[in-house]
Amino acid sequence: MTRLWLSALVFASIATGVCAQDVRGPNVDDNAHYGWADVLRADPVQGISRTEVPRQECYEQPVVRHEGGNSAVGTVLGAVIGGVLGNTVGKGDGRKAATVVGAVAGGAVGNRVSDHGSDYEGSQTQCRQVSAISEQRRIIGYDVEYRYRGEVYTSRLNYDPGERLRVRVQVDPAD
Repeated sequence: MTRLWLSALVFASIATGVCAQDVRGPNVDDNAHYGWADVLRADPVQGISRTEVPRQECYEQPVVRHEGGNSAVGTVLGAVIGGVLGNTVGKGDGRKAATVVGAVAGGAVGNRVSDHGSDYEGSQTQCRQVSAISEQRRIIGYDVEYRYRGEVYTSRLNYDPGERLRVRVQVDPAD
């Protein structure tokens, strides 16, 4: 049992030591390996996001409306009254002619005096679709300053890396 515990402890020590050091990538032939850098600063970079927002714009439009009257009633009533007056004014054979002339004249006057309708002003709501541009500030990335093996580097990332940043290190001959 002690031997098993001791083996587990040795394995855990080795595993921990490997994680703290540089780790080779999956392709060992490309002269690259991975390591961890300490993040010194991560400053958010702001950008403006524009969005088109449709909305309805309504307003009151003045309108003139016409309400029709009833001129037929005035014409008939004027003809009846004119016919009765013509009948009372005329004597003998002229009575028929006076009745007809009174009815025609009364109809014309009644038509002119009667209600031909009226106009009135009002308003009507009109709406139309318009687009407005909405602008919002948002974080578009992070300017990150980090230290790897004593050297300080900067990069713009699209995420906040936290306290540590995994870096890929590639070594190539200078000449």
